[in-house]
Amino acid sequence: MPIRVRALPQLALSAALLSLVAAAPPAAAGTPGAVPLRIATYNIHAGSGMDNVFDLDRQAAALRALDADVIGLQEVDVHWGERSRNLDVAQELADRLGMRVSFAPIYSLDPVTTGGPRREYGVAVLSRYPIRSAANHDITRLSTQDPNPVPAPAPGFGEVTLKVRGVPVQVFVTHLDYRADPSVRVAQVADTRRVMAAERAAEPGARQVLLGDFNAERTAPELAPLWRELTDAGPVNGEGTYPANVPVKRIDFVAAGEGIRVRSAQVPGEAAASDHRPVVAELSVRR
Repeated sequence: MPIRVRALPQLALSAALLSLVAAAPPAAAGTPGAVPLRIATYNIHAGSGMDNVFDLDRQAAALRALDADVIGLQEVDVHWGERSRNLDVAQELADRLGMRVSFAPIYSLDPVTTGGPRREYGVAVLSRYPIRSAANHDITRLSTQDPNPVPAPAPGFGEVTLKVRGVPVQVFVTHLDYRADPSVRVAQVADTRRVMAAERAAEPGARQVLLGDFNAERTAPELAPLWRELTDAGPVNGEGTYPANVPVKRIDFVAAGEGIRVRSAQVPGEAAASDHRPVVAELSVRR
């Protein structure tokens, strides 16, 4: 399934480009050949907080406070229904933050009324950097829209390729299965590694980052294969991300591939805008 990449409105494009250039981070001092990248992941709960109140202004403020160059989002509604006021949440947040957006639907359903927009739900990437290309990969899923689901390939593993100060960076964003039985996550991890390996081979020298809600903790056996190629950015102090009000476990990850050094990572204290807390990491990307 093709992925949709949205640009800023034409009238605002020139001013937005100038602001993005101004906002781009400087080269890392004392690290020759390395480029700094501040990157985050956030499950946005379709725009609702722990109070289940839909509030995009609150969500945008939380995202803005991360001051990230790139943000991977999960649980993103696009004209999905009343819970998010039938809005295109991906585009709404991009407009508020002045960032580019790429949305990868997991589900794309017929509209309720003829001629209306499709009802979609999935993952997205917000970026200060131009999006060179985008894809929506299939991985194994157990549908929540089928009353009798069976594991099957389905879209919603989003990828964008960015050019970060001359360095190609492939950013993947995912939302793994939530069920206690890890069997679907086992298949999803295998699919993730296969897709990332193929994309790495297709563009030698590109750096890779995986962002997402893995619905499992760092030490879960089903996640172990990921750490063969990827480094969990942390944070190292064991801060949790879920549930947001009293986090008891970290199930949200920034994971860096070869050629990327993790400088630091943290879980910001924001607890009102979603039922998850975000993770934001400072990376150093080798040219």
